[in-house]
This record gives sequence, structure tokens and C-alpha cells, in this order.
Amino acid sequence: MEIRHLIYFKTVAEELHFGRAAERLFMSQPPLSRQIKDLEDELGVILFFRTNKRVELTEAGKYFLEEVVEILQNLAHSKTITKQIHNNISGEFKLGYISSTPKQMLATVLKQIQQKFPYLRVSLFETSTQKQKTALENGKLDLGIMRAPIYASELLVTPLFEDPMVIAGSTEVDFKNINFFNENFISFNQKYASEYHRLTINTCNRMGFEPKIVHQSNSMSSILELVSQGLGLAVVPASTIKQYPHLKLKILKLDDLDSKTEVILVSNIKSKNSALAEFIQCIQKEYLKFNKG
Repeated sequence: MEIRHLIYFKTVAEELHFGRAAERLFMSQPPLSRQIKDLEDELGVILFFRTNKRVELTEAGKYFLEEVVEILQNLAHSKTITKQIHNNISGEFKLGYISSTPKQMLATVLKQIQQKFPYLRVSLFETSTQKQKTALENGKLDLGIMRAPIYASELLVTPLFEDPMVIAGSTEVDFKNINFFNENFISFNQKYASEYHRLTINTCNRMGFEPKIVHQSNSMSSILELVSQGLGLAVVPASTIKQYPHLKLKILKLDDLDSKTEVILVSNIKSKNSALAEFIQCIQKEYLKFNKG
């Protein structure tokens, strides 16, 4: 018994007509009938009742059809997994991301990747842009979600979106009558996220004051938690606010068009990971949905 015999049988069982089945199989009817007869002889059973008017499965044929469908499905699955292993997508994919990355978006991407590559193990690393850059250069990350700018000839940058900066405060803050010189600010730690820390200071400088930074953190969620508790103001990307609807926050939009940050995807130009293109495509699509929502 060969695989082709199973395919022939399944096709006839689906069509219940030798002529139509032969057309689907791109063969003439007599050879197909002989193949089915050979299969029946090998099994020692009758699979079809044949009359001039119709073709029906016997009880043995019905049972055998269920088994054949499962066998062919398992075979197709085995072929897919074998190809994935050959293409190096059954190992580990290392994804870095900054703390302001929408976790719901990230979860959706991971579900899509799991469906596409069920044997791929994804390791996640929440860390700063600078640390991701170093890890990508050293081959310790496959892809990073981070903030521009990135300067490295061996790294490939894929833009995601530009995010305007806003000033976030608790709901008790009166932005109409506020004196920023007297306000405390919360920001990312300078050593952990130097570019972001610099962006905070530059944004405040363009507004005409020097921020009094009294608290520093390595996490966007921690910064916004502290802001919501009235411990200070923070310069943050606008997109982060809608990630924390449970927090009591108020924002001040800025007229300064230069007060913005760009979220980017970064990979090593020499990367050979077969799942990389799929990750980039999924993340681009989900970020587009997130920003429209």
C-alpha cells in the first residue's frame, strides 16, 4: 500500500463518483478503478458498493476513510515540522522590547507566531534601547523594539511610528495654572535610558524651564504609577497613556513638533533566522491597529 492509494481512496470517497474523482486526480477512470480494486484486495475488504447509478461507502469503507484522513493529516503535519526544523524555526527566537511596548499587542503577536511556528520558542527581554543595541550587535537578540536614533552599519532599522511627547500628571494637576519651575518630575534613569532621559530634559528646555527630576525609574509603568499618585509630572510618549486606562492621569499636549520619539524595529543585517520576517510583519500590523484604536 502506497500513499497514492490512500489519496485515490479519499478522493473517491469524497466524490462518490469515479469519473469526478478521476478528473480531480488528473487521471483517467479505468486506472483509478484498478487502483481502488488493488487496495481492496490488499485489505481483504470491500470499500465501495458500486452500481450503475451510484457509489457508496461500505461500513468498512467509512471506518477506513476516517483513518486515512487522520493518516494524511499527520503526514502533512510531519512534513511541515520537518521543513521548519530544516529552516531553523524550531529553536529559539530572542525578542527585546522597551517597557512602553503595549503588552496586549505583544501577546497578540506571540499568539500569531505560535500558530505559524508551533515549535519555535520565543524568549522575551524587556530592556533599554542601548542594551538591546549591544545585544543585537553581539548576536544575543534576533529583533528589538526600541526608540530611535540607532547608529550602527550592521543593524537594519524598520520604522514603526512616530509618537508625540506629552506631559502626564495626576488628575489633580491644573495644567492651565501650573508653574513648571516648581514641579517635581519623574523620568527614566539616565544610565539605563540615556536618550530618553535627554529627550525629557530637551523637551522641558524648549518649554523654557529646567525639569527638577526627583525620581528615576527603569520602567514606564512605574513612572506612570508614581505620576498617578501625585509624586510628580513626567514627559512620556502619548501612546503609553492608553495602555494604562486604570491610572488616574491627565495629559498636556505639546505644541512643539520636535517633541516626539520614533519607535523602531531593529535587527542584525546578517541575521539568518527564518522567523524574523514574520515577526517584523506581525509587529508592524499590530502596531498599526494599536495606533488606530
